[in-house]
Amino acid sequence: MNFGESISTCMGKYFTFSGRASRSEYWWFYLFATIVPWGGQIVSSTMYTTGDPMVNLLPTIISLAFLFPILAAGSRRLHDIGKSGWWQLISITIIGLIPLIIWLASDTKASGDKYSQ
Repeated sequence: MNFGESISTCMGKYFTFSGRASRSEYWWFYLFATIVPWGGQIVSSTMYTTGDPMVNLLPTIISLAFLFPILAAGSRRLHDIGKSGWWQLISITIIGLIPLIIWLASDTKASGDKYSQ
């Protein structure tokens, strides 16, 4: 899956937490969801001065708009390796990020498990 397909798939499945997502689908969309708020920050910083509280409004709104799609894509990615999407909650603990990143970067598990479509 390429960059554009990943974005259209993940935004099309905005609240879809079931099913599976390939590694490329997840990581391309994660890259997009990381870069766009940075662009919003650049635009916002040109419109407002540094001390203005409005300078962080645009990137915050953009990040919140991507919250559910990135959680849904992460859940589908974890389903692809045979884990529940609820495992994303371990990212609340700092040490939990390590196994979560390893799982998100793992190879696809063969189909036939309970998360198959």
